[in-house]
Amino acid sequence: MSFPDTLKPTPLAPLYGEGVVEWMDVFGFAIPVTWGDPAAECDAIRNHVAVIEFSMLLKVDVTGPGAAECVNRVFSRDVTALKPGRVAYGVVVDPDGHMVDDCTVFYHGPDRVMVMGANPRLADDLALAAGPGVQVRDCGADYAHISVQGPKSRALLQELTGDDLSNTALRYYDFRDGVAIAGIPMQISRLGFTGELGYELLLPVSKTPDLWRALTKAGQNHGLRSVGGAGLMMARIEAGLIMGGLEYDETSTPWECRMGWAVDLTKPEFQGKAALAASKDSTNLTLASLAFPADSQGLDGAEITVDGASVGTISMAIPSPALEGKMLALARIAKAQAVEGTVVSVAGTSGTVVRMPVYDPDRKRPRA
Repeated sequence: MSFPDTLKPTPLAPLYGEGVVEWMDVFGFAIPVTWGDPAAECDAIRNHVAVIEFSMLLKVDVTGPGAAECVNRVFSRDVTALKPGRVAYGVVVDPDGHMVDDCTVFYHGPDRVMVMGANPRLADDLALAAGPGVQVRDCGADYAHISVQGPKSRALLQELTGDDLSNTALRYYDFRDGVAIAGIPMQISRLGFTGELGYELLLPVSKTPDLWRALTKAGQNHGLRSVGGAGLMMARIEAGLIMGGLEYDETSTPWECRMGWAVDLTKPEFQGKAALAASKDSTNLTLASLAFPADSQGLDGAEITVDGASVGTISMAIPSPALEGKMLALARIAKAQAVEGTVVSVAGTSGTVVRMPVYDPDRKRPRA
């Protein structure tokens, strides 16, 4: 199925061929839902290697004298403490301390920082924080953004480059510019949205066909699959990774969506700091993982009750390979009920609070 002509193509969309059986709209771009077997696509992430496209994400380049200070006035972590070539994951909140976005910051140096996220407000907040000589530019259209994930991702990419991609040379949350993959200079980072070893590639849009041919050819020996939104959601929910509009919205604080660890209240003033300090000890909500019998229906967005009292809401549920096909949900739930073993009721079905994440709870695999 060709991508819908009512949606904008990503750099990879015209290259997928006719294998995609369903597409979805993500920020106006055509993104595959699945090639027909989400479980097999998730298995590629977990046991082989997968290609997932994130070109639709917002990318904001902040450049000029004082660029790092500009980002620091908005971002929840101390950007100025980073070393060049490091990535920081954190949040941006509004002046009232409510979530705008969870995002990644790529620190090139004091005069250049890239911020990657999903909410267009990011660019507006950065522009308002910019001092004289600082330029804030949406550069998303410049790049194809391709994620290569799975336990065989390093072996696949190492075949295509002479640069050292070992865990010593490129650590988790490191990035490097100018690395030649299949002869194409690009930015490579040790990141992912899957809970697995993985890499994210930023390259010129014009070079996407060349990279695609190289990946698909070399990937034949590694079990490479393209993965769409359905398979990705299975992996990210098992790994306990959050998404805006699901696990948080504009009424949420970082304390309520398990992002409090990324709020540095010791750093200099930043947007929403005072409000975050005031709300830190007063929040009653958190996130939890809930397990339900296989094939349970009507879970997405449903109310959660305990002993007849409403205690929260399901954000999204998926059939979980890690739980042998049981339905697994992420939920916004009262702290008092977010205790492992708590029995809940959703849409007439009983479920149980389980550890979060259910997959690789010590996050060892992405660091491998």
